[in-house]
Amino acid sequence: MPAQDCDVFVIGGGPAGSTVSALLASQGHRVVLVDKDHHPRFHIGESLLPANLPLLDRMGVGEAVRAIGMPKPGAEFVSPQHSHTQTYYFADAWDKTMPGAYQVRRADFDHILLNNARTRGVEVFEGTRAVDVQWDAPGRKVASVTTRDDNGASATWRPRFLIDASGRDTFLAGRLKIKTKNPDHNSAAVYAHFQNAQRLPGQDAGNISVFWFEHGWFWFIPLHDGATSVGMVTWPYHMKSRGERSLSDFLLDNIRQCPALAQRLAQATLCTEAEAAGNYSYSATQCHGDNFLLLGDAYAFIDPVFSSGVWLAMSGGEVGAEVVHACLSSPERAKTELARFDRHMRLGPRAFSWFIYRMTNPTMRGFFMQPHNPLRMKEALLSVLAGDLFGRTPIWPSLWAFKALYFSVNLVHPRRAWRAWRQRRGNVQAAPAQTGA
Repeated sequence: MPAQDCDVFVIGGGPAGSTVSALLASQGHRVVLVDKDHHPRFHIGESLLPANLPLLDRMGVGEAVRAIGMPKPGAEFVSPQHSHTQTYYFADAWDKTMPGAYQVRRADFDHILLNNARTRGVEVFEGTRAVDVQWDAPGRKVASVTTRDDNGASATWRPRFLIDASGRDTFLAGRLKIKTKNPDHNSAAVYAHFQNAQRLPGQDAGNISVFWFEHGWFWFIPLHDGATSVGMVTWPYHMKSRGERSLSDFLLDNIRQCPALAQRLAQATLCTEAEAAGNYSYSATQCHGDNFLLLGDAYAFIDPVFSSGVWLAMSGGEVGAEVVHACLSSPERAKTELARFDRHMRLGPRAFSWFIYRMTNPTMRGFFMQPHNPLRMKEALLSVLAGDLFGRTPIWPSLWAFKALYFSVNLVHPRRAWRAWRQRRGNVQAAPAQTGA
């Protein structure tokens, strides 16, 4: 078939792709979206942040998401070095207008977003994979994209703008050879769903729980239908210890090494087989060219300890839609708008990563488990946990003070800080993780 023209071609129907395509179609652009899967389909990353909810409302899907969601007023942290647990409530953040979020099954959540894009006029092709890209200017300007569907039928599209929201497939980053492993964080995840897990009492039943253990950390995410998502994020050296065990047995064996989590799962049973993902943290060296953008996990993925993935994907999608619309309607603004997009895309991963890289440090763990609020540091930290990074909330002076305090405490305890740094460097530099089924 001859090549077909469109204004915007989007690869990927996850949160980033569905968001940017729906918003661009609403502005009158012809938008074509392809996704290799058929929705609904399983995906991890079930925990939303409070900052996500206003965007969902602006897109007109807020009530539909609330209907499938488990209310999440906060986050619980459990450390084997402390006799107590510590719960943070989003209502205590700097901005009091975002007191909670939701846990969602991603199959249902992503389906809502994709159907919203379709309703707004996006031409959606499921079971269709992007297989090739041709360039007008190598690495700078896309000329055409070739797709192939489940039946083997091919098509070629000539978009004015291409958006890569292909997730961990990293369609453009891989072809441009701009994808780099994160030198400061190298981990893998093993995860599954459980039935009959013991939840927290009362209003805290929907909280996400984070359990530290010797080889990394676990997430515990209660879902609306009674299932609970449990995942282990661990270092490559520990993944190599799996040996001949199945992923499910490996996950269960490690849960036994975390007594607090094992107690919560004592009466629970697996309701899905465990799966794994390796090469867990990476980024691309650029997030745009002259007529293309990289969104969400297609640009960067960071450790999910703060549940930032969906929010960074969708907020990038919203800004990306504004930028693409400006580039198409007012080409003279393209350079300025693309620079704005670049700043937005780099801010989120950078802000979250500073804390993530230090989560295993005893100083940081102590701060999390015994929080104080001088100079409103706790409120600023809660704002980060809530995803409140891109607005006008004046959290940055308090965060700078928090970082200064962190470095000061490490200077007071240099041997402890040195041991923690050396151990982390050894963990990060270990051989690649084993992730096969």
